[in-house]
Amino acid sequence: MSDKIATRVAYGEALTAMGEDERIIVLDSDLSKSTMTDMFRKKYPERHFNMGIAEGNMMSVAAGLATCGKVVFASSFAIFAAGRAFEQVRNSIGYPNLNVKIGATHAGISVGEDGASHQAIEDIALMRSIPGMTVISPSDAYCTAFAVKAAIEHFGPVYLRLGRLAVPLVHDENTRFEFGKGTLIKDGSDVTIIANGLMVQYALEAAKLLEEDGVNVRVIDMHTIKPIDREIIIKAAKETGCIVTAEEHTIIGGLGSAVAEVVCSEYPVPVKMVGIEDKFGKSGKPNELLELYGLTAENIVKKAYEAMQML
Repeated sequence: MSDKIATRVAYGEALTAMGEDERIIVLDSDLSKSTMTDMFRKKYPERHFNMGIAEGNMMSVAAGLATCGKVVFASSFAIFAAGRAFEQVRNSIGYPNLNVKIGATHAGISVGEDGASHQAIEDIALMRSIPGMTVISPSDAYCTAFAVKAAIEHFGPVYLRLGRLAVPLVHDENTRFEFGKGTLIKDGSDVTIIANGLMVQYALEAAKLLEEDGVNVRVIDMHTIKPIDREIIIKAAKETGCIVTAEEHTIIGGLGSAVAEVVCSEYPVPVKMVGIEDKFGKSGKPNELLELYGLTAENIVKKAYEAMQML
């Protein structure tokens, strides 16, 4: 596997690799070359359907297929899958608890030049509000492949949040992956950084910078936002005394909110959040946008010091 690969690419590869399972049906809303489900179409054309630019209808069709025993992957850009089709996802998939997996690519501001209208920064908040919906934000290609496999094995609706940018590998083939369980990447005792998606790479960079100053950092990849791993969060709160969350999403209703909900109810400690702060995105180069919105290792370091100073 190459040093950098986009999670959307890993999604297409994983679907294709597991496509021998004849229960799997893949739907796409005229974006298969971007969502990478075109890989599946080329190998299994009889089980791939282009639903056109009609995302709400695609979700309803996915629901219908699921009632016939199919494992349905419905793919589009996150802004359309979670935003435009929210009503159908809620009422036609979530409410009857159907076996539909939503492959939502091009999430977050790292979409870049497409601008605010195409940058889904509130999709996790929307999806985690639906009862019974599992919400996953993989950090790299390995994590994505594990998540696709787990989604096929899990009965019920799943939202897979995937990115456009190529990102470095932070896991390997031996990583233990389980829905509802965070992955401890690095242990530490002074502060915990909980991240997901492309922010995991910056969490690890921040840990290195902090350790140069003698700070012992714990890093957790919280790929599953719902159901959240309460056990690993409470353990981190008790053992390190403070937490920083990092996500490519608004801090309203996303990973930071989910972690804070656990901490406040179980073991209150300082929690600082790195994310998009009640703003829309902008058009620009992805890395420049990440810098503009403070989604950097340096800002994680800053928040870590703020959290530790509150002890």
